[in-house]
Amino acid sequence: MELVASNKVVGGWHKRYRHASTTTQCDMTFAVFLPEITNTGQKVPVLYWLSGLTCTDENFMQKAGAFKVANELGIAIVAPDTSPRGDNVPDDPKGDYDFGLGAGFYLNATMPPFDKHYQMYDYVVTELPQLIKSHFPVTQQQAISGHSMGGHGALTIGLRNIEQYSSISAFSPIVHPQQCPWGIKAFTGYLGIDTKTWQKYDATALMSTNEFEQPIPILIDQGDADGFLDEQLQPWHLQKAAEHINYPLTFNMREGYDHSYFFISSFIDEHLRFHASHF
Repeated sequence: MELVASNKVVGGWHKRYRHASTTTQCDMTFAVFLPEITNTGQKVPVLYWLSGLTCTDENFMQKAGAFKVANELGIAIVAPDTSPRGDNVPDDPKGDYDFGLGAGFYLNATMPPFDKHYQMYDYVVTELPQLIKSHFPVTQQQAISGHSMGGHGALTIGLRNIEQYSSISAFSPIVHPQQCPWGIKAFTGYLGIDTKTWQKYDATALMSTNEFEQPIPILIDQGDADGFLDEQLQPWHLQKAAEHINYPLTFNMREGYDHSYFFISSFIDEHLRFHASHF
């Protein structure tokens, strides 16, 4: 791994690294926050944060204001990039923001030319956690969270890998991508037209078709002034599916809040405390 940047913050450290990924077959960048208690070598649980469309690891780390409470609670935070990147990594042919670079949708692409590099599901589930556990003072305890496209990633990855995570949370997640323009475009381009292959990357479908013997708690916050609420996010689909099987999901509709990091920074402390309570 190559250390790209290092900044002391609230007694701990924020660091960015670049490494050659065998999963995405390109260089990947991620950021990690290590709370002050790790300066002594003590191991801490880790929260994986998945960002949304057009973002990188920097958006959450610079805008969410999560470090003080994460330091207080003794939680490390890891923020990967949102897609593979590089000169040889294919992008949306039209240059649209909602597909290609910055829009990996946390799935394993099967359609060429994207199948070679766009393996973000395996990267987040397997390669990155192995890297973190090998190089940083973290325990086996993990939680996962994210925003928008990253909220979609957190929900689907968490629900498919319940044994790996203590809890899941999301801000403004895409909960039913098979039924919204962002998801339909991404799934068609990355997975093809057979909608049966889409099911495992759709949180509502996973909630509707799976039996969870030991479900892990989910916390979702959504702003009612979010411009993407009705067309793209549609949280009521997941709420209905969760209610049907009595899944432990807490949903908060926040009056006046939009889709931005102003919203995330307003409630990130509650999400950190939620995850801490389940470690």
